[in-house]
Amino acid sequence: MHDTGRISAIFTEVFGAEPAAVCFAPGRVNLIGEHTDYNGGHVFPCALELGISCAARLRDDDTVRMYSASFPDAGVIEASLDNLGGDGRWADYTKAVFNAFISHGYDFPRGADLAYFGDLPDGAGLSSSAAMEVLTATVFRELYGFAVTPQQAALMGQFAENRFIGLNCGIMDQFASAMGRRDHAIYLDTDTLRYAYAPIPRELVSIVLIDSGVKHSLASSAYNDRRRECSAALAALNTVMKARSLCAVSPADFERHSESIADPVCRRRARHAVYEEDRTARALEALRVGDVEAFGALMTASHISLRDDYEVSCRELDLLVDEALTCSGVYGARMTGGGFGGCTVNLVRKADTDAFTEHMKEYYKSTFGRAARIFVVEAGDGARAISEA
Repeated sequence: MHDTGRISAIFTEVFGAEPAAVCFAPGRVNLIGEHTDYNGGHVFPCALELGISCAARLRDDDTVRMYSASFPDAGVIEASLDNLGGDGRWADYTKAVFNAFISHGYDFPRGADLAYFGDLPDGAGLSSSAAMEVLTATVFRELYGFAVTPQQAALMGQFAENRFIGLNCGIMDQFASAMGRRDHAIYLDTDTLRYAYAPIPRELVSIVLIDSGVKHSLASSAYNDRRRECSAALAALNTVMKARSLCAVSPADFERHSESIADPVCRRRARHAVYEEDRTARALEALRVGDVEAFGALMTASHISLRDDYEVSCRELDLLVDEALTCSGVYGARMTGGGFGGCTVNLVRKADTDAFTEHMKEYYKSTFGRAARIFVVEAGDGARAISEA
């Protein structure tokens, strides 16, 4: 994927000149810490070695021309720096980042030509939109000389998505894409942006993603329901104790005061948030001491909680997790992402990876009647320039 020649060749073919800069930004997978971000807790993603590249050069006018090899039928999309409104196509993400920088006082003296090429599998929930936003911010640093740190690139990407795309996402996806480190996961406090790295022993374990192949339509409405239920649970807890967020409540305090949450559904939602935060903190310690078995067990416990207490799993995800756990060398398995579809993430002993993927391909085909999309991924570095003029 980090083949500078390919994206440079695409750029030259489309725009008739060589690029001045080429940059890359990765997708991400969250290993544990699900639905904790809006409950004041920690997440634990890693950047991937899969992602998106962009080749770019400045123009002599105020035109912005954008091309994606993922959407060749769309051709070259043009806009001007004084009219960067969205029109529902892929280039809205690039325009949104331009608009985010303009909103923060950055001046674009000239337009640019930009070409994108990626190897993130479509629809698998590996956060191609965040990679696109962080990538574009990184290109601006190289092309225009803007003094933008990786963390600022992540925040600019989130601002672009919140303000101009209209999705009220948290910071995890952009932060992981910008701040990834090879062979490490990022333990991130989503409130304060404090973070720590923990090593993933590449020589011992593989991260295997299995795409369930489904995305159920109730995902967005259920997300809003969960946020509302968590808010109600926190309000109830605060009648008997003081807590700024559900993830600030210890398991012991939750057990002591859980009966104050009269609604049993809200109580289950709160239980997930409280214990998922605890699991995520213990997962950090497990990785720090190289205990992949403990880490895997926490992943599996996370899935059970997401299935039973938070109720954001689905039949397809549950079947994939249950089957994975019957396989030799699987330390842990869970759904990853918002739920109701998308991928499972599996922590597998390196020596058993090939046998595991072959078994799951056969199981998927016999269970769902179609070929599986399975990805053996590695934790990679964050967004960066990979070629400069």
